[in-house]
Amino acid sequence: MTSHAPDRSAAARPAPPPQPPRPAWPALRQLLLRLHFYAGVLVAPFVLVAALTGLLYVYTPQMEQALYADQLRVDPGADALPLQDQVDAAVAAHPGATLSGVRPATAPDESTRVLLDADGLPEGHRLAVFVDPYTGEALGDLTSYGSSGSLPVRSWLSELHRSLHLGDVGRTYSELAASWLWVVALGGTVLWVGRRRARRRLRRTLLPEGGPAGRGRTLSWHGSAGLWALAGLLLLSATGLTWSQYAGENIGQVRESLGWTTPALSAPAPAEHAGHGGGHAGHGASEPGADLDRVLESARAAGLDGPVEVSVPAGEGAPFTVKETVRRWPVQQDSVAVDSASGEVVEELRFDDYPVMAKLTSWGIAFHMGLLFGPANQVLLTLVALSVVALVCWGYRMWWLRRPTRDRALSVGRPLAARGTWRALPWWCLALVAACALVVGLFLPLFGISLLAFLVVDAVLGTRPSRAAAG
Repeated sequence: MTSHAPDRSAAARPAPPPQPPRPAWPALRQLLLRLHFYAGVLVAPFVLVAALTGLLYVYTPQMEQALYADQLRVDPGADALPLQDQVDAAVAAHPGATLSGVRPATAPDESTRVLLDADGLPEGHRLAVFVDPYTGEALGDLTSYGSSGSLPVRSWLSELHRSLHLGDVGRTYSELAASWLWVVALGGTVLWVGRRRARRRLRRTLLPEGGPAGRGRTLSWHGSAGLWALAGLLLLSATGLTWSQYAGENIGQVRESLGWTTPALSAPAPAEHAGHGGGHAGHGASEPGADLDRVLESARAAGLDGPVEVSVPAGEGAPFTVKETVRRWPVQQDSVAVDSASGEVVEELRFDDYPVMAKLTSWGIAFHMGLLFGPANQVLLTLVALSVVALVCWGYRMWWLRRPTRDRALSVGRPLAARGTWRALPWWCLALVAACALVVGLFLPLFGISLLAFLVVDAVLGTRPSRAAAG
């Protein structure tokens, strides 16, 4: 009979140590890489068009001065005529139109701009009649758009930038660009800084590398330039979304609920709508015999200096409104209401009293239009726009350099990150990413729709046998 001793080796063997939780960053980085790739390839054309059209728009003030010098400039004279006489001359030259407002000349060589509502003009447009303040001669007329007083060349380029002259359908292009610009910029920055931090080389994070031409050097230029342009890209994206069709409506509701809207005089005044500089809807006009000189004198006495627009009453007995139109720093946007009978100021609204968010919105929009800091603002926006062009070109170059070259078939590069990397994310991180995507997608509808389209395309490509292995 054979005896068997108990096997104690299993009991003596120590239990394996608990596995540490998987870090979230490697898998999250792979997910960001794949998102950045799809956004860069598919959305970059819209961003590129927005950058180029925006670059043209930035220099429209100089274009207007060059193209419309005959209407905007006059030979200085000794004494200017009363403002009322200048307005009467413009109204007499267009008997079928009604007086809407006037922008008095503020420099010796400037003409006075009289604004009229006329039949046949698109919504938000008025007829601007330019009058020599010394002789009362009507120098010509042009269409004027919005509260910024955009003349035809600026209005045309503004619509090109906003909608490519395709109406509401065309506005989806600019909204798509603005919806993704901040995502691509922030995602690219996180990827680039994370990559450089691992190597502990701050200089190589901020400045591009030299070396032989290739994907590595292109990536270095792409990452460094994107980092320097980040602040400008985020500001342009945020302000661009305020003008957008769908996201802009959501932003407006949030601003209204939080009390961030721009305040206005309680007196009836022309309504403004979204766009580069807002706009005026059609409204009633007072008789041209009203004492505009007394209205302007009262506004000047109340502290409204420099360029202003005097708007005629929207109804009988309503006051005139006078508002400063300077958007350069420091911004001059004070406004007053002047009683049409007594000529006294009955209400004041100072820019200093605006809520902080209303001020930030005003400054941001002026920056977006290239007006806030004058030529310096234009130069800065030029650098940002050119950086977008360069970033897009470098991105496509890297995509091209990663293409398979073993055969001669036409092919392009594939994403660096493999498909399905999201499965490696911890559950809490995956839930957080999904929740953020859902919230942002609902707030920015075109972002949400296009993100869903990316996921569908990625899933469809994953079903193809020839691509599945490559990811």
